[in-house]
Amino acid sequence: MDFHPIATDELLRQFGTNPSAGVSPEKAEQLLAEHGPNELSATQRESLWLILLHQFMSPVIYLLLIAMGMSLFFREWLDAIAIAVVILLNALIGFIMEFQAEKAMDGLRQMTTQTARVLRGGKITEIPSTAIVPGDLLLLDAGDMVQADGRLLEATSLQADESALTGESLPVDKSPGELPEDTPLAERSNMVYKGTFIRNGNARVLVTSTGMKTELGHIAHLVAGAQKSATPLEKKLESFSKRLIGITVVIVILIFGAGVLNQVPILEMLKTSIALAVAAIPEGLPVVATLSLARGMIRMARQNVIVKKLSAVETLGATTVICTDKTGTLTENKMQVTEAQQPGATWKQSEEAPENDAFRLLRETAVLCNNAIIDGDKEIGDPIEVSLLQFADETGDNAEIIREGFKKLDEAPFNSDTRVMATLHQGEEQFRVSAKGATEDLLGYCTAIWKNGALAPLSDEDRQFWMAATEQLAASGLKTLGYAIREANDQPGEMLEELVFLGITGFMDPPRAGVKEVIRECHGAGIRVLMLTGDHPATAATIARQLDIVREGQKPVVTGRELEKAPEVWENAAVFARVSPKQKLDLVNGLQEDHHIVAMTGDGVNDAPALKKADIGIAMGIRGTQVSQEVADMVLKDDAFASIVMAVRQGRVIFTNIRRFIIFLLSCNLSELLVIGLVATFNIPFQLVAIQILFINLITDVFPAMALGFTEGDATVMQKHPRDPRKPILSRNGWTWIWVYAAVIGGSALGAAFTAEYFREGATDVMAANNVLFYTLILSQLLHALNMKEPREKFLGGPVMRNKYLIGSIFLSAGVTLLCLFIPPVAKALRLQMMPAIDWWLTLGFSVASLLVVRLLSGIFMRK
Repeated sequence: MDFHPIATDELLRQFGTNPSAGVSPEKAEQLLAEHGPNELSATQRESLWLILLHQFMSPVIYLLLIAMGMSLFFREWLDAIAIAVVILLNALIGFIMEFQAEKAMDGLRQMTTQTARVLRGGKITEIPSTAIVPGDLLLLDAGDMVQADGRLLEATSLQADESALTGESLPVDKSPGELPEDTPLAERSNMVYKGTFIRNGNARVLVTSTGMKTELGHIAHLVAGAQKSATPLEKKLESFSKRLIGITVVIVILIFGAGVLNQVPILEMLKTSIALAVAAIPEGLPVVATLSLARGMIRMARQNVIVKKLSAVETLGATTVICTDKTGTLTENKMQVTEAQQPGATWKQSEEAPENDAFRLLRETAVLCNNAIIDGDKEIGDPIEVSLLQFADETGDNAEIIREGFKKLDEAPFNSDTRVMATLHQGEEQFRVSAKGATEDLLGYCTAIWKNGALAPLSDEDRQFWMAATEQLAASGLKTLGYAIREANDQPGEMLEELVFLGITGFMDPPRAGVKEVIRECHGAGIRVLMLTGDHPATAATIARQLDIVREGQKPVVTGRELEKAPEVWENAAVFARVSPKQKLDLVNGLQEDHHIVAMTGDGVNDAPALKKADIGIAMGIRGTQVSQEVADMVLKDDAFASIVMAVRQGRVIFTNIRRFIIFLLSCNLSELLVIGLVATFNIPFQLVAIQILFINLITDVFPAMALGFTEGDATVMQKHPRDPRKPILSRNGWTWIWVYAAVIGGSALGAAFTAEYFREGATDVMAANNVLFYTLILSQLLHALNMKEPREKFLGGPVMRNKYLIGSIFLSAGVTLLCLFIPPVAKALRLQMMPAIDWWLTLGFSVASLLVVRLLSGIFMRK
């Protein structure tokens, strides 16, 4: 139920509240039993065991569990242990991340664990906030957190900070009265809401809603109901795993059938087929993917981006839409005076300050009619008043010196009736009244205007001119204030009379430096940038124009009210102003249904549902609430939009690397599958034994694959459009090239082995041919890592060839393999013997030939 349009007398009657005494303690107990405690109800959390169990519910893990079972059945203990370590490592990391994310609702509840002052039975009583009931009279002062939703009965100079709830960047003026029924949440000046803060003044409030029935409770419902979608990487790996299982099963069945037709014993052929299936599974994939993502997390942390979930790192690279807050992310979150207009003169930021009495008087008025304090880096007071002190300092004066020259005697605080603040000071020779406020109201107290260095009567034409000038500044997105003074030899009895109008100033939260260039980079990368803010549409439109957010053909600004009436308008808009938490959530849903990968930034409680629902929730680290930070997937320590784009770039690099090592692992493992299958099918004598297959997988699946995950990106990373999230991690063309790679590597290894067997002196040496096959397969696979580059790159150019970790891993793996030959127990276990020089030349020649053939084929076909 909306309470803002109902008359206060009717509300008091509905709640049965005495306006001078509140509800009785006895009735409060009955209402507490009826409505329940004033707290956000706990959502049912998953048990720790269930969170742990979820880590094993993945096709990749199912595949590895099958492989581990087969290894145990055939007593391949090392292989089984290695696979078990991979599974447990991934489960542990996933468990820690999910457990941390589930604490979000606890953070939401902790926001309101305070006491409150209420009027009950005619007495002011301090009670726990959980004991507040509808109908209570809540007493609020500056600095208080509002503990329930309520309607204002009385208010004096009341300002509320509602940024966490509505996104409004400035404190909101509040006053009693009735409002139209369709007034949006951010403009309901006669209401206060749970979870917001009182910045100035005091009030008596009739509590209308408590607990989960408050606006904050409504958001808690949305957070609990927002379902997190699977990340693109999770979806792609699931699809990839299913396809890999299908391919493996088909090949194993074919090889098993061929062996049986060749009259190989069924039991032996069954063992060989299962061993082939185990060999085909890239058990190094999860751990290499985890390490690559973890490295990305570390790199981002060094650049002020804290990523809470591993999968979020890669998802960033697939982002197609960034929904960003305005205040503090695109802007400095710091008000500045950007323009001052006086009769006959205009000053704009970065210009030299005028040296005349009129500008001096305006500057002094801005300092004297001001309660803010700047103490070093500490700023105390209203952001507007802080900016006025900075304005004085930046335009050639000193706020402290001005204040020292005028002793403050009295103050008429800003209130909703006058909408003007005035202070009385005594200078060396005269008394001075300094006033500031809404131009329309301030002009009503003025009788003169400062023109051409002297006083002149304030005419109707002057009033119309300055009202038009104020409206023009407001239309350009600036918050405005007017200024006036009165100087007198005797202390005036009334401050707000016979004032002299001096001019107006415009304020803006300016764009962050470098954001415009970053947004341009996003557009070049095919990423759509949407601004979602609780601010006034004109302010949002101004910032959007300055940052080039709105592109050709897009509607400049869509308000929350427009979005509610016609939800489809979001499709052709870039800026959304005065939007509610529900509308943000609906917008994210709409984008996801349109197959977009959505990154959503936010800092307030109102952003929490959309942050949780988005593919990537990005919370602010400096001004973000605990709720937004715990719901989000990543946190920006510097609140900078540029950090988001840096993270997107890193995510794209990581996905490219993941794709690289998947292709590398599969082509290597399938080359082994082809070799073993052909050898088993045709009864070729130089078969690889199980321990050799395990060793090959260990050497090639770990170090080179891991090093590929450390490949840096190049300048073209952010010049490409995001990949289609609906496409699999490997396209049909990718699978084709994997088979080509596997055939070339397997053919080279078999070619070297046949050459070693038949073109040598004396009888056939099966063990020598086996060793040539073993070493050629390893060296061909190690060199194949250098093929994981873009086809258009030069032979010795590109990020892969510049990857020092990859080059080092190739030499390390080759060195370990060679060293095994000189350690007798290891050589005996691996069935290795010393080889003559001709065999080494054959191994080297066929391995290099496989590299060159792949490069030649990719150069011919991939370029096309």
